Amino acid sequence: MPTLLETHHLIKHFRGVQAVNGLDLAIPSGRCFGLLGPNGAGKTTTVEILEGIQEPTSGAIRYRGEPLGLRFRQEVGIMFQSTALQDHITGRENLRMFGSFYQRTLPIDDLSESCALGEFLDRDTRKLSGGQRQRLLLAIALVNDPELLFLDEPTTGLDPQARRNFWELIHQIKGRGKTIVLTTHYMEEAYHLCDEIAIMDHGRIIAQGTPRDLLAAHFDDVVLQLPLADFPDPAPALALTVIRGRDAVEILTRDVNAAIRELLAQNISLARLQIRPRTLEDLFLELTGRELRT
Repeated sequence: MPTLLETHHLIKHFRGVQAVNGLDLAIPSGRCFGLLGPNGAGKTTTVEILEGIQEPTSGAIRYRGEPLGLRFRQEVGIMFQSTALQDHITGRENLRMFGSFYQRTLPIDDLSESCALGEFLDRDTRKLSGGQRQRLLLAIALVNDPELLFLDEPTTGLDPQARRNFWELIHQIKGRGKTIVLTTHYMEEAYHLCDEIAIMDHGRIIAQGTPRDLLAAHFDDVVLQLPLADFPDPAPALALTVIRGRDAVEILTRDVNAAIRELLAQNISLARLQIRPRTLEDLFLELTGRELRT
């Protein structure tokens, strides 16, 4: 697939802090590209440079092989993590207002159908629920029928049902051949939506690839989970890797049968045992650490 957006040795300094450190990215057309990272990793700065909001200290960014310019601004859509909607007007009126900024726009009825706005399109935006507001903001980002769509943590604060419904909208957008750059703290969301992910830390890409390929490259084991109350304290001597959490104990093993035999030999109850494969959250924590970032 042809590259739609790319960066070459991107660097950004803030008062002596190097937020982005020599970043090279190539985002192909028609794919959903996920940019992940802990707080302070440089993710937000990178996305704002990709969106044309910030200028890099050095390095180059190209859209369709050209510097960001009028074509980029007309062909990009952005759904910010937090967007202030005009009060005292309806969703329809907001769409008309934002549509006036572009040379080309989609019909409001088409946006309403694709983003499921019908029931509240003519409602004052102050009266929208969280899920309804996010769908309206997505419609605003799509008002110019963009080729490249930025979604900055689009499902933060949504309940599980609203989040799943939002995922379906994103799949429909992908189905129309659009390119999406997604930032999210929900690892399940990244796995579900992204064709490719890049994990950032300290201003650099530390891992990149498809979710499945990354998991296969980093892990060859599974996780046995037991409630903390079912695990002895102090822990018995086990020839297993044991990670004690706040509510549960995780046991890492390549041989499930051998691990279970060892736990039974220690008279540890397995009545509430759960076995799961490795996830993107495991990978994220292994690469970026478990300490709290501020």
